[in-house]
Amino acid sequence: MPRFVIHKHHASHLHWDFRLELDGVLKSWAIPKKPDVKEGEKRLAIQVDDHDISYIDFEGTIPEGSYGAGTVKIWDKGTFEPKTISDDKLEFELKGKRLKGIFCLLRFKKAGPKNWLFFKEKAS
Repeated sequence: MPRFVIHKHHASHLHWDFRLELDGVLKSWAIPKKPDVKEGEKRLAIQVDDHDISYIDFEGTIPEGSYGAGTVKIWDKGTFEPKTISDDKLEFELKGKRLKGIFCLLRFKKAGPKNWLFFKEKAS
């Protein structure tokens, strides 16, 4: 099963990096508010550059002057089961330590091509 990770990232602003293992890379979104959501609560998720698969286990400090400088810790990780994968919608079942259930990333076109909504559809 493909894997996911959520990094708690203390950079210039605290945020959570949500990453899904898809197409040989980690597709990545920055979520400004804690992603520990209840069913139906929505979070902004800003799509960022894909990361190398090896980054899935990364924890540490990115040095000042580097992109993403700050402390990175794994907040949650596990596997996921894809349900719907398209250019504008990713629906999947997360099987993590903290996040479990059916979640969705839905492109929020009115706000720009990199803006998505992240939300929990239902418990597993």
